[in-house]
Amino acid sequence: MNRVAVTGMGVISPVGNDVPAFWENIKAGTCGIGPITRFDTADYRVKVAAEVRGFDPRRYMEKLDVLHSDIYTQFAVAAACQAVEDSGVIGTVPEERIGVYIGTGIGGIATFMEEHKKLLDRGPKRVSPYFIPMMIANMASGMIAMRFRCTGPAMPAVTACASGSNAIGEAMRLIRHGYADAMIAGGAEATVNALAAAGFSSMQALSFSEDPLCASLPFDARRSGFVMGEGAGVLVLEEYEHAKARGARIYAELAGYGSTCDAYHMTAPHPEAEGGARAIADAWREAGLDTDRVYCNAHGTGTPMNDKAETIAIKKALGEDRARRIAISSTKSMTGHMLGAAGAVEAIVSVLAMEDGIAPPTIGLECPDPECDLDYTPLKAREGRFDAALSTSLGFGGHNACLAFRKAGGNG
Repeated sequence: MNRVAVTGMGVISPVGNDVPAFWENIKAGTCGIGPITRFDTADYRVKVAAEVRGFDPRRYMEKLDVLHSDIYTQFAVAAACQAVEDSGVIGTVPEERIGVYIGTGIGGIATFMEEHKKLLDRGPKRVSPYFIPMMIANMASGMIAMRFRCTGPAMPAVTACASGSNAIGEAMRLIRHGYADAMIAGGAEATVNALAAAGFSSMQALSFSEDPLCASLPFDARRSGFVMGEGAGVLVLEEYEHAKARGARIYAELAGYGSTCDAYHMTAPHPEAEGGARAIADAWREAGLDTDRVYCNAHGTGTPMNDKAETIAIKKALGEDRARRIAISSTKSMTGHMLGAAGAVEAIVSVLAMEDGIAPPTIGLECPDPECDLDYTPLKAREGRFDAALSTSLGFGGHNACLAFRKAGGNG
């Protein structure tokens, strides 16, 4: 089977709109959470979110394309443009041998809200002819494929908070089994709006803290829910020998992927974390890893059940002794929960942590929960030598995904 290299990365996030700015802020423990500006929160208990700031889609898209695309698609196209430029892959493989997999949990919800309001206020004739294509979850993949003339497989992964990781993992399998030579893969989400906030609030899923520094508290005993985030992360994956032959910069090898389902509950994780543990173990086994020099970017949402279950899953998958020796953190403490984009953005964190030898912090982790008793890198980043990196994602519906990276050039 083919090996798979990471040769390009791009990001739009609450802590930076390109990879260098994003990574510097992540290492520094910069909090991207602040008061919500997208809608009036007077009638809401939720007051803070991790919003993307300073984003200009016209840097990446023509005016007409901006007008005819939802903001989640704009985030995705921007991150893809960065990743493609970084990789230099376009033109080095036939167009039918490169595809696009972009995950999203919800898709064009902002467009849905806007057009529904037109329907109620002004009648059906005022609904835009672009409503459906702007809203649907496959359009980010479609727009990126059109932009770069990628005529290979193009589709979304829609598995809630695991969408970005599933998109990357499934793209890896296409290259591994010879169906593609390169893939543009990742996730995008744009749900900081009145409707999504109302829905997540009604579920009791969100943190209602008004203090940005005390709102997203993964693995902390005070945690009470997640903070909405938004943005996109995109990786260029490429058949390893092809990337090597053309002299591409290889950030890492994507060597393992696990995907399972709890088949247990719509929103709650399985209390014994069997599905999550199996996804991590499958990725670890496929990557052929046997090392304690590991960085793990945990899903770490800051919800009471998720963080406890994920701790159990990591222990079961790696064995308790190894689980206690590796460096783990949740960067959702800084970015909020970027939903369908989370797995992709956190995959980028995992690659850079391994490359730079720095485990980013879980900021705000001042009161560790005794039931979340692994090394979650509290408060400040820490240097370390990492030969491998794991990125875990656990989504509503019981979807679990794990990506396993190893240093470029390694054989296992």
